[in-house]
Amino acid sequence: MRLSTFRSVPLREPLTVQEAVRYSLLAGGKRVRPLLCIAVCELVGGDEATAMSAACAVEMIHTSSLIHDDLPCMDNADLRRGKPTNHKVFGEDMAVLAGDALLALAFEHMTVVSSGLVASERMIRAVVELARAIGTKGLVAGQVVDLSSERLNPHDVGLERLEFIHLHKTAALLEAAAVIGAIMGGGTEEEIEKLRKYARCIGLLFQVVDDILDVTKSTEELGKTAGKDVMAGKLTYPRLIGLERSREVAEKLSREAEEQLLGFESDKAAPLVALASYISCRND
Repeated sequence: MRLSTFRSVPLREPLTVQEAVRYSLLAGGKRVRPLLCIAVCELVGGDEATAMSAACAVEMIHTSSLIHDDLPCMDNADLRRGKPTNHKVFGEDMAVLAGDALLALAFEHMTVVSSGLVASERMIRAVVELARAIGTKGLVAGQVVDLSSERLNPHDVGLERLEFIHLHKTAALLEAAAVIGAIMGGGTEEEIEKLRKYARCIGLLFQVVDDILDVTKSTEELGKTAGKDVMAGKLTYPRLIGLERSREVAEKLSREAEEQLLGFESDKAAPLVALASYISCRND
């Protein structure tokens, strides 16, 4: 996975923006989204090669969103994956351009590399799915509502608003990764919808756990600034419903995710069961 991503971003002029792109894209991380894309593709009968370019594209878009999310005008973060954030190293102007470049590269890489491997109608459907997940019906919408919710009194904000933020800001791209993997692998409509629901559950689960970790772990353990959401006055599950109820929500989402995998071949579904378990129990 990392080798394929590395090859997709060769150094070329102008070097500064290419170095900024590679700095964040190759910085490590959990690679949950590309792994999900590949695992789903294999679950419905496809193979790794069929999904690899889409998996890389999803990771590029995720990295783009993190670079922009860390900017002073957004979340103003100093650390990401244990390293200084992109704008701290390359400057705000280059960080914006690096994020933009990754967004464009994602769609180029996905369509060019997959040409001949996937039927054109499936590719078009996958591209539409990905574009919808990151625009004003997905990630962007979640970020807008997240920013507008800062400093609001938790008593004035319902769980519905919080879920909207996380379904759009976090779950949407995970959902797209799964659906694209199913499309690339030739999954049926029924399989695609089950896997969409699975990914939506683990997307929310990921964010609930992230909110819990933000208030229970140190900066060293997380690789990013602990307590940042609290200091910024952000709306989080522990702030809205408390730590214990947040843990109960996480357990419920993990169960619901696994339920969507019933009916699939157990051996092929095992990586997705393990992924839900990992997200539920992760410590960073």
